[in-house]
Amino acid sequence: MKSIFLTGFMGSGKTTIGKLLSEKLSLPVIDTDHVIEEKLNKTIRDIFETEGENKFREYEHQFLEMMPTENMIVTTGGGIILRKENRDWMKKNGVVVYLHCEPEEILNRLAGDQTRPLLDGDKKKNVLSIFTERSPFYHEADFKVDTTNKTPEEVVLEIEQLIK
Repeated sequence: MKSIFLTGFMGSGKTTIGKLLSEKLSLPVIDTDHVIEEKLNKTIRDIFETEGENKFREYEHQFLEMMPTENMIVTTGGGIILRKENRDWMKKNGVVVYLHCEPEEILNRLAGDQTRPLLDGDKKKNVLSIFTERSPFYHEADFKVDTTNKTPEEVVLEIEQLIK
């Protein structure tokens, strides 16, 4: 089975859904952001602050291409789709599932989250701006599943039905 790449905006449920889908399909799950943090021994926030977003995006691309292309669920960082080569690589090497979530719900889910450097400042303005910028890229996925107002179990069931 080809690897399943979960994409979507921060707070859309990629990590939660990835873990549940992993259990349901008996496949291992790996998170690109965690791999970057582990390999570089730095948090994403630290990388953004000390090396900048562009350098982080280079790391993201580099580590994406090291991901297994079979029998794996890969949860990705929300901005991995910004680079066309990342979108193309995921589509070529797996099944891409976009987890969509409405911006209002994202704001609710991320209300107390201080770990996401792109949301520093006016969180609502930043979410809306980034969401609008990335939306066309997310929609290049093979499948779209709306996670707004759904339980993680409902989302996993929907994904399971789509990929069969």
